[in-house]
Amino acid sequence: MLGKQQKGSSTSDLNEAIAAEEAVFLERQPLSRQLYRRAIGSLAGGVTSSWQITTPQPVFIEEGRGSHIVDVDGQEYVDLHGGYGAGLAGHAHPAIVAAVADRVARGTHFAQPNEDAIVVAENLASRFGLPLWRFTNSGTEATMDAVHLMRAVTGRDLIVKMEGCYHGHHDSVQVSVAPAADEVGSLLVPNRVPATLGVPRAITDLTLIATFNSVASVKSLLDQHPGKIAGVIVEPVMMNAGIIEPIGGYLAELKSLLHEHGALLAFDEVKSGLTAGYGGATAAYGVEPDLICLAKAIGGGLVVGAVGGTEATMGKVVDGTYEMVGTFNGNALSMAAARAMLERVATYEAYEKLFALQRLAAEKIAMSIEKSLIKARVVTVGAKGCVTFSPEPVINYRDFLAIDDRFNHLHWLYQHNRGVFLPPWGKIEQWTISFQHSDADMERFTTNFAEFAELVASLQ
Repeated sequence: MLGKQQKGSSTSDLNEAIAAEEAVFLERQPLSRQLYRRAIGSLAGGVTSSWQITTPQPVFIEEGRGSHIVDVDGQEYVDLHGGYGAGLAGHAHPAIVAAVADRVARGTHFAQPNEDAIVVAENLASRFGLPLWRFTNSGTEATMDAVHLMRAVTGRDLIVKMEGCYHGHHDSVQVSVAPAADEVGSLLVPNRVPATLGVPRAITDLTLIATFNSVASVKSLLDQHPGKIAGVIVEPVMMNAGIIEPIGGYLAELKSLLHEHGALLAFDEVKSGLTAGYGGATAAYGVEPDLICLAKAIGGGLVVGAVGGTEATMGKVVDGTYEMVGTFNGNALSMAAARAMLERVATYEAYEKLFALQRLAAEKIAMSIEKSLIKARVVTVGAKGCVTFSPEPVINYRDFLAIDDRFNHLHWLYQHNRGVFLPPWGKIEQWTISFQHSDADMERFTTNFAEFAELVASLQ
């Protein structure tokens, strides 16, 4: 929902509020600061992933139980970070703990299939409507295989991804992940911008960029490159820019257009996967792709990814003309955790409770936005949600670029300093509610937001 009206922002007041919250943040976490300084000597950048580098410093976590986590300084938080969505089960869920403990005692890796892998594949086929599956160890590996398969099936080299979408860190999708406003080019045919150093020009030349929620943008590329595009990889709900939902008919029209041109559609549901619902965004929006990529939440907190597809697309794997390989693919430990997650944790009943919590939280946040008159919207899809500081709906990456990220950063700091751990990186990320969150957890979160909204109103 949208606040009614907003006065012009005071840049100095907003920056002062951020500085004050950052000072509190640092004061609360001296041991994290010590560990960070120590880590710089042996861990590149002092962290294990560049996405863990946050301002004013990384937070080192000691443990997690249920819906809460505790940092090394003993500070306890309601965890709405959720490991960027991997934590849908919550922490140390009894069903997953039992499954993993049993599996560890009997061996964790054989580089051979086991029965759990069959059960997990059958469950995913039922949820997502695609019959054949293979496993990977990350979302990056899943999307990499999907891109390879689209090329293998069609015999074409070019692929299309959406501007602003993140699909992992393999070369083919490290293009126009977060381009700056002066780099993007035309809205109909955006520029191809390498996401980082080390991505060869020869690779970016094979990756075309379209605009999310614009079928016309994809059609333009298909017309410019007739018979040369293997397919499109897209998040059915865009989640590298807060949350951007597909507009009515977009996904179905996209699939129809691609098939008319002999091209394929791959959904990246690494983030939306189980978090959007029992059958992910695929079921929620009623469009079945040729390929689907999963990871994060399906492992119940352990490392696992998956690729599912139609018999036609996965046929290249079946007949051996495309080798989908990996030493740890479908390893026994990950399969045990995934089976417990799918059979015992992510049930219809569990989703009913989770979605009720999300609705309540969203309603309270929307009321605070309306009361405080700030320009913001709360957007939720299943277990995920975000506050977008925009007076208008955001439907693509260009709209997202216009948002002042300082409001999101201040919100992260404000919640953190009051016992709620949201994902850092400001306007990019979303919160995740787990199956173990409670009414009390949501009350703390929404009460913090109500106070935060009044603070923001006072700065404008």
